This record gives sequence, structure tokens and C-alpha cells, in this order.
Amino acid sequence: MKKLSLLLIFPAMLVAQEKAATPKQQGRYDTNKFSQMYDLLATPNMFRTASGAPGPAYYQQQADYKIDIELDDKNSKLTGAETITYSNNSPDTLEYLWVQLDQNQARANGQTSLAEGEKINQVLPLEGFSAKYLKKDLERGFNIEQVKDAKGNPMSYSINETMMRINLASPLKPGEKISFSVKWWYNINNYRKEGGRSGYELFEKDGNKLYVIAQFYPRMAVYNDVEGWQNMQFWGSGEFALPFGNFDVSITVPADHVIDATGELTNRSEVFTAEQVKRYEQAQKSFDKPVVIVTQAEAEAAEKGFSEKKKTWKFNAKNVRDFGIASSRKFIYDAMAVKIGNRTVMAESVYPKEANPLWGETSTMVVAHTLKSYSSHTFDYPYPKAVSVSAEDQGMEYPMICWNFGRPDENGVTTKEVKNGMIGVIIHEVGHTFFPMIVNSDERQWTWMDEGLNSFLEYLAEQELDPTFPSRRGPAKNIVPYMSGDQKFLEPIMSNSETIHQFGNNAYGKPATGLNILREVVMGRELFDYAFKTYANRWKFKHPTPEDFFRTMEDASAVDLDWFFRGWFYSTDFVDIGIKDVKQYYVSETPTADIKDVKVRKGRFGFEKGPFVYLVSGDNPEVNAANKKALKLEDVKPLADYVDQTFTAEEKAGIKSPKYFYEVEFDKPGGMIMPILVEITYEDGTKDNYQYPAQIWRKNNDTAKKVYATTKAVKSIQIDPKLLTADIDVTNNSWPKVEQKSKFD
Repeated sequence: MKKLSLLLIFPAMLVAQEKAATPKQQGRYDTNKFSQMYDLLATPNMFRTASGAPGPAYYQQQADYKIDIELDDKNSKLTGAETITYSNNSPDTLEYLWVQLDQNQARANGQTSLAEGEKINQVLPLEGFSAKYLKKDLERGFNIEQVKDAKGNPMSYSINETMMRINLASPLKPGEKISFSVKWWYNINNYRKEGGRSGYELFEKDGNKLYVIAQFYPRMAVYNDVEGWQNMQFWGSGEFALPFGNFDVSITVPADHVIDATGELTNRSEVFTAEQVKRYEQAQKSFDKPVVIVTQAEAEAAEKGFSEKKKTWKFNAKNVRDFGIASSRKFIYDAMAVKIGNRTVMAESVYPKEANPLWGETSTMVVAHTLKSYSSHTFDYPYPKAVSVSAEDQGMEYPMICWNFGRPDENGVTTKEVKNGMIGVIIHEVGHTFFPMIVNSDERQWTWMDEGLNSFLEYLAEQELDPTFPSRRGPAKNIVPYMSGDQKFLEPIMSNSETIHQFGNNAYGKPATGLNILREVVMGRELFDYAFKTYANRWKFKHPTPEDFFRTMEDASAVDLDWFFRGWFYSTDFVDIGIKDVKQYYVSETPTADIKDVKVRKGRFGFEKGPFVYLVSGDNPEVNAANKKALKLEDVKPLADYVDQTFTAEEKAGIKSPKYFYEVEFDKPGGMIMPILVEITYEDGTKDNYQYPAQIWRKNNDTAKKVYATTKAVKSIQIDPKLLTADIDVTNNSWPKVEQKSKFD
């Protein structure tokens, strides 16, 4: 038997009455927001396929390091010697190599300081005024003592700010390796006074320093199929692009220091006491809470000694892109085991007594939670450990280790804001081991590929830890102030790291929000999670580009997302969808003057001859009070006869009986395409929710209409009631219009 489909005539009748698009509207169609992104994405090739996966010719270079460094605690100086073995896995012959000298960014009168604009600060603290105008510039940056080949012969090199070119005596052919050595030293900065991603923190009361050491060695730049050499200078914002390799690192420090670092400690029995080794072995079996390996009492005793003796710690790390070190005689050290897949991983923390009781109670537990959460959304954490280091005013990441701010006050009291901030930064920085330390994107060029993706996963991990956690980035409503701001200070997400005005919102907040909208609104969790995990697994231990991410998300989901990426990532368009008009219609057996001559299509080429049921506008003066009544199905004779003749008794029992008809016109003052989320509240207090895909705008960038046939009278209609789409203006989201409270109210 035929299905009940007569009411489908009504929208067709209404569409037939719509006016043709105005020239202005037609002009907007020329800028098709649903056009595919061929004009924006790199052409697929043998290195990177159209699906977003690595191609059959994909390659990446390898840089292995053997490093010996010594920390001079009295003079805050680091000296080092390294041997780099570089493997050319590319199809290209290399005439020279590029090495990063990131410490040079802090040189006095370097290009970084000269490139920054200046203005007079009329109020300065005495220390700040003295440092800026009275004191001699500090000596910062690498001092390269020698560069030699494997035979000990000097090599030609040239330094350009933060990059050093090694001039090869003979070209390095595809498949060949080269080894060379570098000796260097530099003065370590007090990062709390001078700034920087690493350095030392001075504790004035006891004279001790807590070192977080990174960018401490000359590091190979990336050479790949996209950039060639990624030798863009380090200006301070755009972080690092690095090849993978294996590290063998020996670190000599005062004998009373405790160290944690990237990689596995290979001489534990030489640097810890027998009792501390026993505690560590206990921690390897403790899956529910941390075991304290170096106690607070032991740390307090050590911080008074200032030993003149030395001790060397040895670490080995495989398949990592970088190396980080934390060292201090003040360190308390705890650890616990975490089950990830079929492996056991160690979650660890090092911190001074000033960080307790907060850190002892919280840090390592948060590390363990982060590893579990991120692994569930990407891939099983592949490294042997993850370390959280208490370093005030810091938030920075390296493979297996990160520095994190957040401490109690002098009385050991921690506010909720400080604790939540510390939890958030630990999740974020530990999470960076996944992005970009494993999914190894180019931070120098595309900050959002690690900060944005990581901020999104941080949001998921925070909510999994505590659904009431006050997450800063991720919820759509939190990005509204930024997206509704002055366009002069907004750039597309797809902007180079050094050119962004509002770095946190652009590189962290907006990408994280976009991914959350994709997951919750556009794609749904199942499709999104599968596609995101596909991207993570395709590109772990590889170098992805934005195109690889965009293509994979579509390839693994069968969801057309070009409209979303084009608008959200390549433009500064904002979301603003409103209710322009609502019209109510009533069932009638007789047409009003405006529709009596309307023809209703039947099939592709014919027209219906009737009889008809008419929907007439409640605003039409021809509609009398009787017509405005909600009618029962049997009250409309042509319709009742049709149903009686067409449907079986069983079908009649389940037949719909709509009594109210509403035509809702939505408009889109904002340029950003987005699905329409609608909540209808009826006069009896019940609600219905509808979601219309973004494609509802595909033929009209300005307006869209939907018809609702209901059994109950509608009391109100609201767009995006849960604030899931980052709509910047909710004053047009309701019908009848709801007055919004002012900031004063």
C-alpha cells in the first residue's frame, strides 16, 4: 500500500510561491562555500596521497645523537660535546646540512629583539628598569668551539642567527650517512627574569636552582618532501620541527642533584641509593597510587649541602625527536605504573618541597590519567615513561618529560584556581608527547597542528577526569569573544606562527573548538573518533601536513568537510544563525486568493489535478476564525476520503494527525556555514530537537526554510540552545524574541 505522503504536497506548494533570488543573492552564490578545496591544498603525489595517508615514496631523515654535557651549577653554565649521525633517506643529494641553534634567539641585539616594536613603559619596577637601561646585556646564545668530521678534521660551517649550515666536502647521496661532532657551551638563563622555554629557577631563601634544560644542544633541522630544509629562523613563537632519532646522553651534575630526563635511565644503581632503587622497583608494581622514591626529607637534606663532587647520569632514548632534562638538589621524586594496552608505562613527577602537598597528591595521578585518556583517542602510548616537572611560570613539553606551573602558597594552601590550572597544564604538556612528539607536525610553520589538536584532547581528558572541570578551551561558547572581535586583529588558523596577534585563541582555542564542533555537531562522535584515530595512527612517528589531516578526516568518515575547513581554518568568518520569520498555516478545503491558481507538480513533468488540501497563512485576511482552529483529520473531507480509500486499517491506526503547520525561515548574518540546531517547545512544555546538516545552505548562503507539522501548538523556537556552534549573537536565536540581559543586569 502507499505510504502517507500527502502532506509533502504542502512544502512543494510553498516552494512554488517563493520569489526568484535577487541579483545580490545570486552574487553571493559565486563565492561557493561548499566548493572543494583544490585551490587550497597541495597536489597529492607519491609522498602524500589524496586520501591523507603517507604515499609509497614517503621518506623521512634520521638523526642519532651521542651527547655528553656537564652542568656547572655555581656559574649556571652548560658545556657539551655531541656526535651526530645523519642518515639521508631522501631521494635527493644534499650539498649541506642545516643545524638549529635555538639558544641564539636570546642573543643581545639578535634579529629577534630588533624585529620587535618598542614603546616607553612609563611605570617600571626598579629591577625591570635596571635590567633594561642600566645593566650590560647578558651573554646568551651558543658558543660553538668546533665542528669536526668523523676523522677529526675541521668542517666548514656558517651561522645565520639561529641556524648553522654545515658545508659538506662532498655531497651526501641518497642512502648515505654522515657523522660529525660539535663542541659548545652557553650560559643558562634565569627564565623567571629573562623569559624562555627553559633555564633555571632560583630559590632565594636557600640559594638553590631548579634547572629545566632544553634546546641545549645543536639539533638537526628537518628535511622533507614539503619544505626541503625547514630552516626558518626561530623568532620565539613558532616552536620546533625536528627529525626522529636515537639518543645516548650522559649528564654530569653535582653529586647531590636528582635528574629526570627523556629516555630510560641506564645506571640507576650508580646514581640512587640502594633504598631508593628498591622504592623504584616497588613503584613499578604500584598501579593505584605513586610511590615516593626520593622523599621530602632526603630532598631537604640535599638542598643544604651544595656538594663539590660530581655524578654522571646516563639516559638512552629510541625513536624520539628531542631531549629534555630536569635537574636539582631540591627534587622530590615519585612514580607509579600505568597499564597501557599490554605494556606498563611509568608515570613520574619531580618537584621541590615548595610544591607540596599539591604535587605529591596530584601530579603523577594526573600524568597517569592523561596517558590513559590520550591513548584511548589515538594510539597506545609507546614510550617507557612520562615525567611531570614542577617549574613555576612554565608550561613546556619534550618527549617523555614536561615542565608545569602551579604551586601552593607559602603556607601550603592551594586555591581551586591554582589546582585546576596545574591539572590543566599537566594534561596539556604530557599530552604533547602525542602531538607533536610522536605525530610530528611542523610547529615552526603550523602551531595549530600540535597546540590545537592537543588542546582538543586536553579538553576531552579534563572532562573524563571531572565532568565539572572548568575547561578553558574546547567548549564552543568560550571562543565566541574571540570570533566576534575586531577583524583587524584576527587571522585565519592557517597562518604562520609568527604572524598571529592573539596566539592563544588562534593556535589553541579556535582549532580545539573546531574539532569539538566536528565531534559533537557535524560528524558525531563515532565517525569523528574513528577518523581522528586513523589520522593519529597513519602519522605517528612521521611528519604530517595540514592537508594530510584534512584529507584523512574526510577519507575515514565519508563526511564532506571542505566547507568546514575552508571556513573555520582558512578564514575569519564567524557563526551567526538566526530566526528571520515564523509563519503559521492552517488546513483548509478552500484556497485563498493568493494560492488558488498555484500549480502543484506531479513527477518531473506533470501537474496534480486535485482534489487538494490547502495550507493557508494565518496572516492572510481571508482566513477566518474557524479556519484558524486546529482541525482533526476527519474534519477535512478530501483528506479524510483519501485516507479512507488508500490506507489499510492497520496503517490508519498509526497514521499521523498534524494539526499545526509552521514555516520557519532561518537566516545567516555570519559568513561561517554551520548546521542548524533547533529546539521547539510546545505549549504543554514538551520539546522536540532537530538538527539540519550544513548542506541546508548549499544553494543559498543567506536563508533556509523548514516546515514543521505538529500535533501540538508551538510555544517557542530556539536555535542552538546548548551553545554548541559558537554562534556569536544569540539575540536572534529565539522566537518569539527573548530579550537578553545586559552586562549591567
